[in-house]
Amino acid sequence: MALGTFGVPLFLRSRGVAQGFQVLRTRAISTTLFSEAAGGRGSAAVAQSEGGSAEQDEALDLKPPRGTRDFFPDDMLLQNWLFERMKSAALAHNFVEYDAPVLENEQLYVRKAGEEVTQQLFNFEDKGGRRVTLRPEMTPTLARMVLTKRKALTLPLKWFSIPQCWRYERTTRGRRREHYQWNMDIWGEPGIAAEVELLSSIVYFFRSVGLGPEDVGIKINSRSCLNEVLNKLGVPEDLHARAAVLIDKLDKVEVEVIQDDLEKLGISGDSLQLLLDTLGAKSIDDLKATLGADSAAVAELELLFQKGAAAGLADWLILDASVVRGLAYYTSTVFEAFDRKGELRAICGG
Repeated sequence: MALGTFGVPLFLRSRGVAQGFQVLRTRAISTTLFSEAAGGRGSAAVAQSEGGSAEQDEALDLKPPRGTRDFFPDDMLLQNWLFERMKSAALAHNFVEYDAPVLENEQLYVRKAGEEVTQQLFNFEDKGGRRVTLRPEMTPTLARMVLTKRKALTLPLKWFSIPQCWRYERTTRGRRREHYQWNMDIWGEPGIAAEVELLSSIVYFFRSVGLGPEDVGIKINSRSCLNEVLNKLGVPEDLHARAAVLIDKLDKVEVEVIQDDLEKLGISGDSLQLLLDTLGAKSIDDLKATLGADSAAVAELELLFQKGAAAGLADWLILDASVVRGLAYYTSTVFEAFDRKGELRAICGG
């Protein structure tokens, strides 16, 4: 069963779209909308508190919890404008909308050690002694829903959602503990048709908000290429996911920071250089030089670029073998959209 998945986090300001878009989480990227709006009318509850004692006033914190935000009417206007364009892009490509509870069983989201999502769960024990978590992303929830109804569903499925997600992480520019994330997923589509469809939907959305290929590029790679080079280096398959988590950090840190961890996987010296040469590939010919002209992963990537060009996406797509995405469920094609000026984080990914 083929699965194409895509997530977008976008950063906006109340006075308009700030600097364009800085996406998701993907992995999937997580769409984060935030406001710099100040002031606003006082509520009846606030007015009542003003007449209370000094002790009560000191105890009442009017700010939302750390890493969260309020949406005043002007913020909602902007959010609704953005969400309508996301929905329009999905509906134009025949996706249908779904949703699920924001509260999930913790076990659904506890995955391989080392994944950031597992370490950032907003989890707790409910009053019945059950381990639960606020959803940090949507893909495992989607998988649960599809498996629940698998006998009644007809493939391929093309579903989308714009859920609110939660991650207990350090708050920084563009990163909060709650965010909205636009997800589009395709199940049961063979070959690379799902990837081309997702990329077409993303480009449709960018165009709908006034962005062109001069503003946004989409970096493309395949996890299969990484798996091939790891096999060449003798890294056991059960450690490939761990290696991907480490390698995914290389766009944020120097290789020396993770070198000890890579050595524990048997990657050092000449092996490390071969890995870095592969990650540095910027063209199909570069990949063929390191993985061989008969590489199945390279052939699939080459076909994807051909299909993308036929769909009118050539100006948007860029081969970048350093794009890995550190989640275990990525197995083949991976991508990340970015702003051409390089001022923002990834805009979206899948």
